This record gives sequence, C-alpha cells and structure tokens, in this order.
Amino acid sequence: MFSPRGPSLRELMVQALSSVERGYDLLAPTFDHTPFRTPDVILDATADALRPLGPFGRGLDVCCGTGAAVRVLTPLCREAITGVDFSAGMLARARAAHPDAGWVRADVRALPFAGAFDLAVSFGALGHFLPAERPGLFSEVRRALRPGGLFAFPIGAPPPVTSGRYWALLGFDAVMRVRNAVWRPPFVMYYGTCPLSAVRDDLEAAGFSVTTVPLTALGRREDGGPRCRLVLARRT
Repeated sequence: MFSPRGPSLRELMVQALSSVERGYDLLAPTFDHTPFRTPDVILDATADALRPLGPFGRGLDVCCGTGAAVRVLTPLCREAITGVDFSAGMLARARAAHPDAGWVRADVRALPFAGAFDLAVSFGALGHFLPAERPGLFSEVRRALRPGGLFAFPIGAPPPVTSGRYWALLGFDAVMRVRNAVWRPPFVMYYGTCPLSAVRDDLEAAGFSVTTVPLTALGRREDGGPRCRLVLARRT
C-alpha cells in the first residue's frame, strides 16, 4: 500500500476481515511501510512539545505497535522505556528494532503495571476503542503512572466538512460499521469517535487534569486553528 514494501490489497483485505489482534499480527512485517504508522513529523513535534516538561524517569508507550514512539521517549526519559501491545507480531518487530527497550504483551484495558511510570504516550490508538471503553482505558493508564505522571498523545482537529478528507474518513467509518454488523470477529477502527471534547471529559472522569498545546509544526487549518494538538493529561 503506497510502497513496494507495503502490504498488497489482498493482504489488507485479509487483515480487515480478521480480529484487531490477528489483523495486526498479519500486518506487522509491512506495517512500517504503510500510512498507518505514525509519521516521524508527528513523533518529532510531540517530542519537541514534551521536552520543556521533562526530563522524565520511566516511559511507557501504550499500544506501542512496532515501537515508533521510542523516537519520542528515548531523549526524554532517563530510565527504562517500556512498550505494551496485545499483538505478538507487532511486538516482535518492536523488539527486533529496539532491543534495549522492554516489550510487554498485554491488553491495555488491563495493564500489568501500577505506579510505575512518569510519562506515558500513545499514537494512533484511540480509534481502536469504542467510546464506552475509553474511561476504562484511561483509568488503567492513570493507574500505571506515578502520582504527577503525565499521559500525552496527539489528537487531530476534525477536517472541514467541505474537504475530501472529511468525507473519506466518514466513508471509512461507515464501511467499518457495516463490516462489523455483518462479520465476526469485529475489527474496531473508527476515525470519528474521538472528538477532543469527549476525550477530555473521559480523561477528567478518570482522574486526570487536562490541558492541550498546539503542535504548530504540523500546520494550521484554514480558520487559523492548529491541525493537531497534544493532549497533556496529568495524574492528579
């Protein structure tokens, strides 16, 4: 997909008809050559925004995939870095690329940590959780953090209704809803279920104080607002 080293259309179709875990196991060997891997420009903008708030001690990447967020955590954290994901295939790629980090296979809705980390980050994962699951997820991340620990992740502004991107994302979500209504196991991946206001409410309900900062390096919308903000959720 968009690269000679990316997955074929057939491979993507097989993935889309699998469970989320199995789908990522299948996609793992080619994942870093797809548009689904968080671009370095977003990782670097996140690291730049977090730098004045550090340094941090131990770092955690929630839903780490192939370990791209090591690029963010390494210069910010003075102690160990850990990634957690439930896909064995993705973790194998992360372990091979970054052997000095710790990699843990677990469902992030039941994290095997308590009061262990100073900084947690996550990239591109919220769409894999239904809105009703977010409060539980955020509570688990809060439990994994030390008092005063920070949970940070970028969240994009919604595209204008008049843009092709808006209708493409809306169409993708509609197709996924139909797929999940008629096919099992479900593959949960929606782009329109994580508005900033709802995410903020769920974080605050889980026990975080929440602020945001614009990631200006990623550009601005036509109305002057930032295309992307970094959510900073502090364990109170």
